[in-house]
This record gives sequence, C-alpha cells and structure tokens, in this order.
Amino acid sequence: MAFDIELIKSKYRNYPEKINMLRKVLKRPLTLTEKILYAHLYDGEYGYQFKRGVDYAEFQPDRVAMQDATAQMALLQFMQAGKDKVAVPTTVHCDHLIQAKQGAEEDLKTALNTSKEVFDFLASVSNKYGIGFWKPGAGIIHQVVLENYAFPGGMMIGTDSHTVNAGGLGMIAIGVGGADAVDVMAGMPWELRFPKLIGIKLTGKMNGWTSAKDVILKVAGILTVKGGTGKILEYFGEGAKSISCTGKGTICNMGAEIGATTSLFGYDRKMKEYLEGTWRRDVASEADKIAEHLQGDPEVYDNPGNYFDEVIEINLSELEPHINGPFSPDRAWPISRFAEAVKKNDYPRKIEVGLIGSCTNSSYEDITRAASIAKQALDKNLRVRSEFTITPGSEQVRYTVERDGLMDIFKKIGGVVLANACGPCIGQWARHDSDKQEKNSIITSFNRNFAKRNDGNPNTHAFVASPEIVTAMTIAGDLMFNPLTDELINEEGERVRLSEPSGIELPLQGFNVEDNGYQAPSKDSSSLEVIIHPHSNRLQLLTPFKPWNGEDFVDLKLLIKAKGKCTTDHISMAGPWLRYRGHLDNISNNLLIGAVNAFNDKTNYVQNQLTGKYGPVPDTARHYKAHGTGTIIVGDENYGEGSSREHAAMEPRHMGVKAVLVKSFARIHETNLKKQGMLALTFTDKLDYDRILEDDTIDILDLARMKPGHPLQVRLRHSDGTEEVFNADHSFNENQINWFRAGSALNLIRQQNE
Repeated sequence: MAFDIELIKSKYRNYPEKINMLRKVLKRPLTLTEKILYAHLYDGEYGYQFKRGVDYAEFQPDRVAMQDATAQMALLQFMQAGKDKVAVPTTVHCDHLIQAKQGAEEDLKTALNTSKEVFDFLASVSNKYGIGFWKPGAGIIHQVVLENYAFPGGMMIGTDSHTVNAGGLGMIAIGVGGADAVDVMAGMPWELRFPKLIGIKLTGKMNGWTSAKDVILKVAGILTVKGGTGKILEYFGEGAKSISCTGKGTICNMGAEIGATTSLFGYDRKMKEYLEGTWRRDVASEADKIAEHLQGDPEVYDNPGNYFDEVIEINLSELEPHINGPFSPDRAWPISRFAEAVKKNDYPRKIEVGLIGSCTNSSYEDITRAASIAKQALDKNLRVRSEFTITPGSEQVRYTVERDGLMDIFKKIGGVVLANACGPCIGQWARHDSDKQEKNSIITSFNRNFAKRNDGNPNTHAFVASPEIVTAMTIAGDLMFNPLTDELINEEGERVRLSEPSGIELPLQGFNVEDNGYQAPSKDSSSLEVIIHPHSNRLQLLTPFKPWNGEDFVDLKLLIKAKGKCTTDHISMAGPWLRYRGHLDNISNNLLIGAVNAFNDKTNYVQNQLTGKYGPVPDTARHYKAHGTGTIIVGDENYGEGSSREHAAMEPRHMGVKAVLVKSFARIHETNLKKQGMLALTFTDKLDYDRILEDDTIDILDLARMKPGHPLQVRLRHSDGTEEVFNADHSFNENQINWFRAGSALNLIRQQNE
C-alpha cells in the first residue's frame, strides 16, 4: 500500500468537481497542467483566470521532499517558524553526503562516520517535527520519491532542482529553495508566477539504440539552458504513451537543465503498471476512477497550437541517440555527427571514465539495457578500455538487480558499484589525479555537466548520454566510436559489432528489498529535543536577517561583475563544500569562488576598493562587511541556473551583499534571493551591464516607492567623478516586497506565528 493513501483518496474524491468548476471559468478545453495547478490553488477559488507568465498564484502542494544537503538549512529555518509539526507530509532523504571513492560498502561506512553529526541532526529534527526520514544508503531522493510517493495529478515541491523527476508519474513537482519549503511545511501558501506552457508532441515509437534520455537531450538542444524558464513542459501524443514510467521520469528530470519550472506526462497504462509494480495498486485503482481528469483534454492534444504557448513535435521513430556536451547540457549532438564534432573541436578523444546511474537514469529498465551491452562485451571477448562505475538509484533497485544477476555482469567487465547516492553527479567523487587538472573526457548518464561539476577539474570534458550509449562508449574507450555503425577489435583480434540494447521495464519477479531505509517519525515528539553543539563546524543555528532600514542603498561597492555562465555551482560550489551546508558562516567561504571576474577573466580574484588590493571573493566580502560597507553583485544571462540550493542566496545575504543586478535570472535562484530579503534586479537595457566599471560606487534609489511593475534607479559613481543613471527592473509583487522590507520571508512567518 502507498504512503498517505487517505490523502490521495481525498484529493481524487474532489478532483472532478474542481475540474468542472474550472471549465466554467476558462470556458475551453484544459491542458493537464492547468487542471493540476488550478486544483491546487491555496484559497480554492476558481473565479479568476491567471495570465500565464504575468500573474502570481498561491498554491497548496500535497507534500514536500528534501535531500540531506539542502534539508539542513531548510530545517534550521523551519525551527525558527514557531511550529510544532509540519503541516503537510514531508520527507528527508540522505543521498548527497556520501562520497564515491572505493565502492558502495566502504563509501557508506565512511559517510556514516564523517557525517554522523549531520545525519543524527536530520534524523532527530525529522522525528521532532513529524517528517519521514530515509537513511543514508536508502537511495537517491528522486528515485525513492518515484517509487513511494509520486502520484498522478498531485503537486509536490522539493529542495532540489530535479524534484521535477516525479512528472514521470503525472505529478507537478517543482524544485524550490528551502525557504519555499518552510512556507509549505508551516501551512502557508506557496507562491509561483503562473507558468507559460510548452506542449511537446511525441509521435512514432523509439527503436534500436534510442531511449527516453535522447528525447530530453534533443529537447535541450532545441530550447537551450534557459528556453524553459518560467514554463511547464507537457508531453503528449501516441509516442508519449509508449515510453515507460521511469523513462518519462528521465525526460522530466532533465527538464531542469533547460530551466523549466517542471515537466509532466498524462496518466496512462505505463504509469498504472509502474504503480502496481511498486506495491501501489491502491493508487492505480483510485487513479483509474478519474483517469479522464489526469490527462489533458482530447481537444487540446488535437489542436495543441490553440492551447499551448509553444509546440514542439518530435518523431520518436526518427530520433537518433544523442550525446550532449561538454560544459553545457544543451550542446546537443546526434550520434551520427558526434565523431565529427570531437575532431573539429579537439575534444580529448580517449574516454577516461564512463559513469551510469544517478537520479536521472538508475531505474531497473536503465540497468537492464546497460547490462545487455555489458553482457555482449563478455560474450564477444571485449576488454573495457575505460574505468566504469554504476550508481543504483535506490536500495530497492540495487537489491533487485543484484538478485537478478545484473550487478555481476558489470563487475565482470571491471565495473565498480557505488553507493545508492548522488556521488559523482554532484561532485561527490574522490577521483584520483583530478587535482592535476589535466584535459580529459568522461561520459555519464547524469544530467548536468558544467565545468568542475563532477570532479572539480575545469578541464574535464563531461558528456551526457543514455546508460546504454555510455556503456558502449566505455567499452570502446573512444569518443569517436559510434556503436550503431562501428566495429570493435576483441581480445582475439576479431572484428565484432555490438547489437542494439534490450531492456525490461519492470522485474519479471517483481521488486524486492530487505531494508528500504525508511524511518517513521515519532507519534509523540513533545519531549524530544534537537541538539546542535554550539562549537560545531557542520551545523549552526540561524540568526534572523535584519529588516530593511527604510533607506536607499547608497555607497555600495562592486563585489564582483561576473562574466558569462554563472550557475549555482559557481556561486556556491558543491563537492567538498557539502560538509558545511548546515553552517552558513563556514559555507560562505565558497561565495562566488567559481565566478569569472569580467575585469580580469580570473576566478576568485577581485578588487577590494577599500584597500586597492586583489584577493578572494569571500575574503573581500568579509572585509567590506566588517567595515559596514554594503556590496552588490552584477551578473550576466541566466544567472543562478542549475541547482535549487538556497545557499547561493543566503551566502551573499550573510556576507553583506544588498542586491544582485543581472541581465536575466534563472527562476529558482531569483525566488531564493527574494526569500532571503535580497534585491533581485535585472537591467532594463542589457547594454547597461557594460557601463559598470571595476571601481564604481553604486546607489540604488527609490526603494521607499518600490512597487510591482515599476523600475528602480541605479546610479553609478565612477572614480573620475562622473555619474550615470539607468533603470533596473524587478519582478517583485506586493507580498515579495514585504519579504524585502521584513528582511526575509521567514521573518514574516515568524511574526505571524508570534
């Protein structure tokens, strides 16, 4: 039986009535996205038609999911909210703090030792506030959520950008910062600008080497890393129905790489089979009763151009396998053109490591398709020419594939099975010799491939593909190998060719697991305490940020003018810094150390205007803060793309930054900045970015008259005595302006509870 089955039943019981009310308001056929969004409005009123991309709406999600790295700060904030219990079902999943080094068993033991303090905190705070806790080793949050919690037509937020994975089970699931999660856990409405809609029509059927991963790799190439910003992608068509539930999850998962608010598919037979296969026949039975409401209306899919803001059509029968990269997940190459791209761009041809798994591609189907290629290597006497790692998505998947003999196949070709955790995908990879920073290539079935993302080496060219393509390329050890057309030389000197992969969507003997790693919260936690050692370097109780003093921001110094791509990895790196995710002051020592200074093209090397000297960004920020000098960050396009980590917003706030002024923001980061009481501004004229000089003093004016839809004025005071003034836009609504005035959204919640 499913978790929270009574909640699901109650949601479904009211769904038809809500949808019928919505039809009367909109007076037209409905997309699935609209059905779910309107059905989850916080006030339950359907008398208003929201303007896509313009109006803000308040929602009431069904549940919250958090992973261990982001849960620390989220729960430290929740402890300030004045609540005894979470208001909605909530879970914590320990998957980020397990470093991949030697193998699953040893790496898990090491993590349990080195991060014991953090795991104990998360377990105790979960127990205290009624939160379900998934222990280290239980699996990656998004795979565990898909297996246990996601349900068609539901709505969930999670403190990880790949929360969107649950769209594979027909759920609107959105990645957010911890402060957003605190709102929902505290019983408050969750706010989102009503998204625009992109319809993705899938025709035909995949065959041969093509997999679900190739759909999103293709879409990423079409839309780019910011093409989905402020939009929800809704997949439909006969092609969509032919894709497995976990394949749908893969497609939705990587929607985060194009900035999409989320992605989803309508309820169908594949979802029903997956629910039944993961012991949730009761959910499938309830979903069947209202199946017509868990899909978009037929008229919408017959004439999608009338109902979506944009429509993309992909014929799966003609879709080639893709390999995306390096350094950006939207640099898409059909495999027939990839060898040419390797040669033309002088990418390192030799593949050093192939890595499969992660939250994106670690399902039973993924493992079986990759294993079918590995089995061919054994049968055809091929030697694997690259290192090879396998990361199962959950203990349930790991136990089942181990039982079915698939792990042995990987081990026999030299594969190393890692812990059921994120590992190399998020920089938790103790890769040997990475400190030499040599130019090299790796290929993964992960989702993100920004510079330094996997191993901290800026010269690692990371390419993204399906698990079966990764496995084949790892066997060849050569980026220019095309498994669809090329031959390999085996140990006996014979020419052999790999046959197309084969896979099984769900295990024939069913899933099995001895210990899934779940710990239910205490029913009576009134006497429980959450203890944080006052001298801990891993955990730190939070001090509320100060409210706005009612005055303009004047005499701000430029902390950094970031050039080019500046993701949350550049603003607040992961990897070894994950150990400080519960300690705001310590983790602030990584503030913007990966951002490129526009004035010298160096990282972590900026001018301190008070001393005239150059030094690291965090040291410079601390010096300004110690002298009572406010600062400002200036950025380029799509600033803050990538992870949902709110540390990228809390760190500058903690270090005395007053405002962030950029050409454009990624959605989650812009919201995170607002939640922490920061001014998030965009250039009205993007050319004004070029006006800002290294030694400028900057004023932000008209703050007392700040209101929605009206720009603020920015005044530059140059060192030669001249001044320039230009406008800067913002997307604050009245409620968000109150966050700014109060010093943070959390300050308002605490005031209301008091």
